[in-house]
Amino acid sequence: MQTVGVDLAASPQGTAMAVIDWRGPTADVTALVVGIGDRDIVSGARGAASVGIDCALGWPVDFVEFVSQHARGEPPSGTDSGLEWRRRLAYRHTDRVVRERTGRWPLSVATDRLGLTAMRCAELTALFSAAGVSVDRSGAGVLVEVYPAAALRLWGIAVPAYKVDPAARREAVSTLTAAAPWLRIPTAIEADMLRSADAFDAVVAALNARAHAIGATIPAPPDAAHLARVEGWIALPERALAELVDAPRAHGD
Repeated sequence: MQTVGVDLAASPQGTAMAVIDWRGPTADVTALVVGIGDRDIVSGARGAASVGIDCALGWPVDFVEFVSQHARGEPPSGTDSGLEWRRRLAYRHTDRVVRERTGRWPLSVATDRLGLTAMRCAELTALFSAAGVSVDRSGAGVLVEVYPAAALRLWGIAVPAYKVDPAARREAVSTLTAAAPWLRIPTAIEADMLRSADAFDAVVAALNARAHAIGATIPAPPDAAHLARVEGWIALPERALAELVDAPRAHGD
């Protein structure tokens, strides 16, 4: 099996893509590109069983309706709820689930800078679809929404500030490789992970994509499936990192 992780940014410059090949009890990071455009992402992910994208795949349905009402000159509905109503506009159902599981809110695709990246993501997913790749925002297709920082937290690799602090990132890389000794990372690729948080997150996104591919992530509940297909669904890991690889065979098997 091959999985791909994409740490998406608003422009190619801040975007990274990692490829992991899974072979029984080991996994090899076979490629890592920092600074990559949409068409090269689609081409590089060809044949992957799962592609984990670190970006919101959609917007909150309440936010979309609010903007549509505003564009039509209609008064917004739900304003009697005040701040709580506005928070509902800002966050998707999956964001609230992440908050419950990890204690932290993801960035809001409606009110934070993530919105620019999500616009690019919409174009990227359209390119995947045009290339014949199964796209379902709930994660039922090849593409799946991932959140590397939350995945690391659930795997017990919580290193604050790894995105901005080189020393913290070194600790994060070291902790990850110690927790996953079966993950084989070439020296040059590890150097990129140490140098760039985007590169590191792309590798984590590819690991998260593997978890999703083997059914080791939390699915959207049936009563929220309709929302997940529109807003997107973050595939949080629900099994330990060690369970991503197949158990080694006993001698003589």
